[in-house]
Amino acid sequence: MKQVPILAAAVLLASAAVLPVQKGLTQMNIKQNTATQVSESHPYVGMWVTADGHIRHNLLPNGRYDEARGNRESAYQGRYEIRGNHIDYWDDTGFTADGEFIDGVLHHAGMILYRKK
Repeated sequence: MKQVPILAAAVLLASAAVLPVQKGLTQMNIKQNTATQVSESHPYVGMWVTADGHIRHNLLPNGRYDEARGNRESAYQGRYEIRGNHIDYWDDTGFTADGEFIDGVLHHAGMILYRKK
């Protein structure tokens, strides 16, 4: 008989723990939906590289990116969204990052990447 109240309490606690997560996911989706749609003519689409050429971000017009590191092509891949001068990255492995475009330069995770012409 004591197991029923304990089970009910466990279900209530589990439900309460899920509610804030659901609210957060809803808010995240709303924010994601306000992202600028990128196209081939978007000024940030294309290749961005560090001064030494070691890190290369290819921002594709379909909202995906492909990052190369040194000799390792496609080291990281995922999607990205741009809001104004801000970029958010979601790597296919679950890693997230962001950056800012300032005066034609991408500042991302402590790195500075320049538009490759």
